[in-house]
Amino acid sequence: MMRFLRRLFGRARASGGEREREEVSPTEAARRAEEFWRRWEELLPEVGAALGDGEPQRMDHRLAEAVALLHPSLNFSIERGRDAVYALVITSQADPELRPYTDAWKAAAPEPDSLWEYHDAVPPVPDPTEVTVNLHGKRYPLDEVRVAAQFDENRSLVDVAVYHPGFAELDHAEREALTFLPLHATLGEKLAADRIGRVETAESLPENAVDLLSFREHVRGIAEQDGSSGAGES
Repeated sequence: MMRFLRRLFGRARASGGEREREEVSPTEAARRAEEFWRRWEELLPEVGAALGDGEPQRMDHRLAEAVALLHPSLNFSIERGRDAVYALVITSQADPELRPYTDAWKAAAPEPDSLWEYHDAVPPVPDPTEVTVNLHGKRYPLDEVRVAAQFDENRSLVDVAVYHPGFAELDHAEREALTFLPLHATLGEKLAADRIGRVETAESLPENAVDLLSFREHVRGIAEQDGSSGAGES
């Protein structure tokens, strides 16, 4: 079993109350994207050194400052890559007011190579059943997760009940983490945001529950019928 692939760099987001609605100029978004990529090129040797030394946290603050050049309310992380070693992810977390900035950022991104790839949403894990979550030194394999899904045609959303046999020994916050993490690992950020409705933590195994790979196939099938952009993520 693989250990849960934690984010190498934690997400950073500006704190504060509600943002004022802002008009986004495509020209300004493109300018900010170019500014970010210039800064990224400057930081890249230090980022690589931090990753190589196993001390990624030493770059947290400087990367957060670089992302703030694009927009201070964006989130970032460095993930394991799908085709490259690492993936730089900058995401609006489905906030439509921030999407122009991530669109401009992605459009201006360098071509991916063997070391780096770039995503504007956290991608799904190729096989979530190979992931194991570690909580307080105890291992919780995601291949034991079962999901009961019900499609609400009126909302075009999938309501889910998530079960893991280890829920009984976890506190509320830990159960919540072990409920939502498999959904995001299985579907990726975009598809989860677009298609998941109500989420419940099941105390016992629900009827008609399936494993995570079957659940992903089911949700992707619904999304493909409706033409969702996240359906093809892999």
